[in-house]
Amino acid sequence: MSALPQSTQRAQRVALVSVLFVLSAAQSLGGEFPADGPAAASFGFINWLVLFAYLAVLVFIGWRCARREKTTEHFFLGGRTIPWWAAGLSLFSTILSAITYLAIPARAYATDWTLLPVNLCVLLVAPVIVFKYLPVLRRENITTVYQFLEKRFDRSIQLFGSASFILFQLGRMGIVLLLPALALSAVTGIALFLCIALMGLLATLYTVLGGIEAVIWTDVLQTFVLLGGALAALVLIVGRLEGGFTDLLDIAKAANKFHWVNLDASLITDSLLVVLLGGIFTNALVPYSSDQTVVQRYLTTPDEGAARRSLWLGALMVLPATVLFLSLGTALFVFYGQHPGALTELASNEQILPWFIATQMPAGLAGLVIAGVFAAAMSSLDSSMHSIATSVVTDWLKPTGRPRAEAGWLRLARRITLVAGLFGTATAAALATMEIKLMWDYFLGLMGLLGGTLAGAMAVAVFLNGVGVRQLWLGIGAAVAALLFVRFRTGTNPLLLGFIGVATVVAVSWLASLVPFARREPGKPRTG
Repeated sequence: MSALPQSTQRAQRVALVSVLFVLSAAQSLGGEFPADGPAAASFGFINWLVLFAYLAVLVFIGWRCARREKTTEHFFLGGRTIPWWAAGLSLFSTILSAITYLAIPARAYATDWTLLPVNLCVLLVAPVIVFKYLPVLRRENITTVYQFLEKRFDRSIQLFGSASFILFQLGRMGIVLLLPALALSAVTGIALFLCIALMGLLATLYTVLGGIEAVIWTDVLQTFVLLGGALAALVLIVGRLEGGFTDLLDIAKAANKFHWVNLDASLITDSLLVVLLGGIFTNALVPYSSDQTVVQRYLTTPDEGAARRSLWLGALMVLPATVLFLSLGTALFVFYGQHPGALTELASNEQILPWFIATQMPAGLAGLVIAGVFAAAMSSLDSSMHSIATSVVTDWLKPTGRPRAEAGWLRLARRITLVAGLFGTATAAALATMEIKLMWDYFLGLMGLLGGTLAGAMAVAVFLNGVGVRQLWLGIGAAVAALLFVRFRTGTNPLLLGFIGVATVVAVSWLASLVPFARREPGKPRTG
């Protein structure tokens, strides 16, 4: 067996020392971050054993993949040799964050199925991505989606796209770690800082070692753990209901839990119009067209046909997964309605699933399902840190023309990945003392401001060949102004921010291109 390259060995040592240092600090400082909420359930030795065995498998995958990472092409895109089904499962796992894993059952438990159309809108957007965006992106032979913006417009638009993506991911990483960590800590007794450190540092370790291959193959494993854990919890709940599945249907129907369409005309509530526009634009078009963490998946496959199949797989999995998570939340409502003594006071509805896992599921199985929550957070974090490194190196550093050997670029990519992972973990720990509601509002605002505007720029690049650089900048400026006004001066539902961003960029850019003086600068034509 060949020895690991020196750069890989160095990356292993640096990442491992960082992980051990932070985990040691977590052990001694964990008590400084108490979680508010119910009295914690005893997690138990067997559950700990299962959880740590699962985490060890993730690190092993990263170590194995490290042996093949000798170029940035392989570190960023896996040599474009990833099987379509693995890329599709990774795509699904990346979109499904731990917040979603906890929030969808919590929403169904507390209210109804009104948000079902939000996720189903992915199926409406998928054909557009497959037949319009994907061919263009694959034919350009690019590493990041923002390189396409440079080819279509100029470097200023590329840097705008890359900067928007990086800022969004930096703001997102801490939140996707902290929110599930709060729920887990409150109901299992695991110190909050230890939860954050376990998820953040171990995800950093296997990503630094194995690059995109480690990210994708751990995502494949985590997809099965995520869905298997949720299915196991649902089966267990139904088995413990007095009337089984019949009780679940009858009681939930009587409580109007399966209600999924709100015909209000309001733009503040989750009305059907808000849900559809939010689902199509914010939840689907924004990530699938302009988010490097998503687009990178269908750039890793051998050809366009494989990329197409991976995208369809990731999109089609959304339907059964959404129904599963909504059913789980509804089943929890019925279960605790029949067994009110089994439920203590919870600080938030997001703790309802972890509480059931910790108190009702058999030892070992509970550890595996809790590992599923860890998996959801880690699959989002590993994608963010790796894609940040990909974008920094590809969009910012390599174009400067500074000479550097391929091994040097690979070392730099690993270092940036390490810094991004440590930043996300540290941010989650720092945010632990802040007001969660305000933090979540900030995240939604950031998503609409950056994601919607960027997706609008991509839509212009793909569909409006006559729009040039100046016209697009006018559209971007108008969208930023509109989003700031809507976000902070009105009570408009945050789900609409993606639609507002995309629509404003496209409309203003197109109108500007009709002005006679603007037509003299049409921009570069698409080559795809």
